[in-house]
Amino acid sequence: MRAEPGEAGRDDPFDEGAGGLLHQPKAVWATAGASVVAFMGIGLVDPILPSIAQGLDATASQVSLLFTSYFLITAVAMLLTGWVSSRIGGRKTLLMGLALVVVFAGLSGTSSSVAELVGFRAGWGLGNALFVSTALAVIVGAAAGGSSAAILLYESALGLGMACGPLLGALLGDASWRYPFFGTAALMAIGFVCITAFLKEQPRPARKTSLLDPIRALGHGGLASAAAAAFFYNYAFFTVLAFTPFVLNMSPYRSGAVFFAWGLLLAVFSVLVAPRLQARLGSLRVLGGSLVLLAADLVVLGYGNHTAAVVGTIVSGAFIGLNNTVFTELALGVSDAPRPVASAGYNFVRWFAAAAAPFLAPKIEEWSDVHVPFLVAAGAAVVGAVVVGVRRGALSHRAEELRPAHATEDGVGVFAN
Repeated sequence: MRAEPGEAGRDDPFDEGAGGLLHQPKAVWATAGASVVAFMGIGLVDPILPSIAQGLDATASQVSLLFTSYFLITAVAMLLTGWVSSRIGGRKTLLMGLALVVVFAGLSGTSSSVAELVGFRAGWGLGNALFVSTALAVIVGAAAGGSSAAILLYESALGLGMACGPLLGALLGDASWRYPFFGTAALMAIGFVCITAFLKEQPRPARKTSLLDPIRALGHGGLASAAAAAFFYNYAFFTVLAFTPFVLNMSPYRSGAVFFAWGLLLAVFSVLVAPRLQARLGSLRVLGGSLVLLAADLVVLGYGNHTAAVVGTIVSGAFIGLNNTVFTELALGVSDAPRPVASAGYNFVRWFAAAAAPFLAPKIEEWSDVHVPFLVAAGAAVVGAVVVGVRRGALSHRAEELRPAHATEDGVGVFAN
């Protein structure tokens, strides 16, 4: 996917004019700020997983269900978000999602058992799905000037949230594993108030979305191929996110620092590096190469010493950032389906892998040893690269029409998608 000639000069997000990145309405900043906190919730529990296991007298596989329940509900909710927002509007969908996160994040902090915590995380996942799948569409609709500044602002919020989530989890979790959940609930409550005060209702889509539209969209060969490749990639990604904290076996502070560095690399490579590599090499080459490098990194992470595991975890953020960006563009540009519908179908498939990896990785360790889960994850990344190579023709459809932007106006960004 190469940039069209002259495209770089249009809609410059860094323009100092009224539509520049820093010159946006309060509604845009309120939504972007809430987005930071929403994405913080994904990696929030990483540094405190061992503490939760100790506090609730649970095994690693039981605690990993915090991710499984969260992303399983997120996957199913992707079929609902378009249906809901096309009927009640973007503002109300955002507020509904924020309200659910506030309630269930707060309840998570009161849990007395793993079963309760897993259930509350599922409710949190539903709220987060409603919020993040709508936030970018609202930001683009409310932004001054063109969409590039709004998209960059959203992606920056995403990267900041992914980097700061583990850091917040470490800072609050060092005192008690319960505090990060209460902290998230408080921050999201502030976001709810800000969006209520500053964001006006956005125009509703002319056509209401059906619950089955995303499933029908997967009948397109290119979109189905992107979803299949992303499924295997996401298994590798979430093995790193959910299983590595147990392998590192570090204090919340040190684990939080590792995943903070991981999140910074993810943000830099997603927002800054990926578009440049795509313009130079093409998206499919970047994606295939990055998946293979991620597989190699996972092998080093799994079979190296502790220092190698720390370095491998941090470096994986670079490959994950590249992959997220390119997969997003493929999913949203390869088919003729409306972007919200294509995104929902794509996410419905790939988030199931995000739910499976946190559950299976500890089980695989129990059946074998600590190295094998990373070997399985590396194999999954290679399978994703093979799918990209074999289905190159389908994935290249309309490639010349696609822009090297990291997200689009469908309301779903790199991680939201």
